[in-house]
Amino acid sequence: MPKNEIKVIIRNANFGDIPKIIELQKKSFPHMYGEGMVWKEEQLESHIRIFPEGQFVAEYTDKIIGSASSLIVNLVPEYKEHTWMEVCGTAQFHNHNPKGDTLYAADVSTHPDYRSLGIGTKIYEARKNLAIKLNLRRIIAGGRLFNYCEYADRLSPEEYVKKVLKGEIREPVLYFQIKNGFNFIKILPNYIKDSRSLNYATFIEWKNPEYRKVS
Repeated sequence: MPKNEIKVIIRNANFGDIPKIIELQKKSFPHMYGEGMVWKEEQLESHIRIFPEGQFVAEYTDKIIGSASSLIVNLVPEYKEHTWMEVCGTAQFHNHNPKGDTLYAADVSTHPDYRSLGIGTKIYEARKNLAIKLNLRRIIAGGRLFNYCEYADRLSPEEYVKKVLKGEIREPVLYFQIKNGFNFIKILPNYIKDSRSLNYATFIEWKNPEYRKVS
């Protein structure tokens, strides 16, 4: 079957997927893997136990080529500055709050050899559908500034993002997020250990157009 006729399947992750997700992370984030900043087996097990609906994999010809981890939170105030660990509580997602109003996109991994298949967009669509299904108000995340390390000697993170949004600098992560309907809110310093982003991240948000306020 021609490559473009084989479907990428997005489904919920299960315990049997965990070794493949860890291998995928090594391929997706070589810099972060070298810094020890990728998922461990017990952490992924906890995600699936705590919130199985929020954990996704992308499957293609029996390979796991994408994955995503999510939890529900209640951020107060709604745009407060935070780190990844402050929102998630722990890498096991102990801050997951089923009564919260926000889906927190803690992680997305895509295999570099298969990115032409639109894996990330399909995973984001799965998250949006989940937010709609659970009547969550929004999806938020801290996005890596993947190329900021190449500009940090002459631009602040805010100046860098401004140029990215104007199309003057190519920034693959933020470009992808804006393309998928997310809005840039502000810069988050010391968000997560990441040598390429110099630990900065973008606070991004997607508002659920079908959200119904519950009295």
